[in-house]
Amino acid sequence: MNEEYDVIVLGTGLTECILSGIMSVKGKKVLHMDRNSYYGAESASLTPLEEVYKRFQLPGSPPESMGKTRDWNVDLVPKFLMANGQLVRMLLITQVTRYLDFKVVEGSFVFKGGKIYKVPSTEAEALASGLMGLFEKRRFKKFLTFVAGFDENDPKTLEGVDPQKTTMREIYSKFSLGQDVQDFTGHSLALYRTDDYLDKPCIEAINKIKLYSESLARYGKSPYLYPLYGLGELPQGFARLSAIYGGTYMLNKPIDEIVVENGKVVGVKSEGEIARCKQLICDPSYAPERVKKVGQVIRVICILSHPIASTGDVKSCQIIIPQNQVNRKHDIYVCMISFDHNVASKGKYIAIASTTVETNNPEAEVQPALDLLKPIDQRFTNISDLYEPTDLGVESQIFLSRSYDATTHFETTCNDIKDIYKRLMGVEFDFAEMERGHNDIVGEQD
Repeated sequence: MNEEYDVIVLGTGLTECILSGIMSVKGKKVLHMDRNSYYGAESASLTPLEEVYKRFQLPGSPPESMGKTRDWNVDLVPKFLMANGQLVRMLLITQVTRYLDFKVVEGSFVFKGGKIYKVPSTEAEALASGLMGLFEKRRFKKFLTFVAGFDENDPKTLEGVDPQKTTMREIYSKFSLGQDVQDFTGHSLALYRTDDYLDKPCIEAINKIKLYSESLARYGKSPYLYPLYGLGELPQGFARLSAIYGGTYMLNKPIDEIVVENGKVVGVKSEGEIARCKQLICDPSYAPERVKKVGQVIRVICILSHPIASTGDVKSCQIIIPQNQVNRKHDIYVCMISFDHNVASKGKYIAIASTTVETNNPEAEVQPALDLLKPIDQRFTNISDLYEPTDLGVESQIFLSRSYDATTHFETTCNDIKDIYKRLMGVEFDFAEMERGHNDIVGEQD
């Protein structure tokens, strides 16, 4: 192990594995280590089901009613991929899609007034939706037409709006959209976690709604994709990419210390040996003195023997409970997948409820979501701290990732990857430069 590397990566979370893969493709000599015996770190999928019971310190073993325990792959951090989002682009341009199979998530729902409604995915659905009254539907249709045509470089499409100065609140007002429509537009289409976006320039929200629409247009049922056998397949795919380009992997490797000389990283010590490096990428758990806690997320993993009520018996879906509907500052999310995705035994479903913690009683905060899932066969509760680095890492050349937030998509994770890449390489991450063949990610949908 006494070798010199360009980059050492600690931890096999998705962020670390993607950066490791990208660095290897760019010709860097990469060593990737993890103290765990499995890939994925915080973004792992646990198998068999006994592992989940062990992880959450539940006594005994899974009951026979759970079926074959080897059929289970349980995500620790629930997330879907936006079909037209940044992670799918990264998968396509690195060709990691060769190692993965995806299915389209069957539905996207929003909670309003104690009920759940399908987020309209077509004009016909919008017109039939119980989310809005007739006149509201017409105004919403005009709003969507405006957003679809909006191009900040073409004044004809702006209708007097200044993309950098007009706020989203003013846009909603322009189209006379009421509170409920603002709720589902901002939280189910633009996927904001809070209402802070309302008083910011509208261009970001408009682009987010466009991303949702374009992702939806790609496959029709919903804008989301999910990999067969669980999210743990994603870090493994990028690890394989890194290995193809000469990256070295070591699992089950204890990390004694990150070796720093004159304020700059020079290597990593493991089992008495030092591997030397010029740059280091790691998750917060490997350098706790270089991060600060910025909050907590609660995630409750629920095993069900039935689809969620009022969803049309779909085998996968997302439900967003906008904060205003339950008097909170942050949205509550539900991701549901099932045996259809090779993550559970026949006839079983996994629904994961998550939110950003606001009180001293986090379990009560996700109760509105858990009420939608009843009856629940088994639940596992995980409250994790959210960390972000205290400095940019430019001096020390130690670059830390952020913890995975409560959102149910990977866009914030991809922003973190691009941010670390820029600090690491000194240039913006350029999708076009990475492009090497571009084909569709989902085959024929059944």
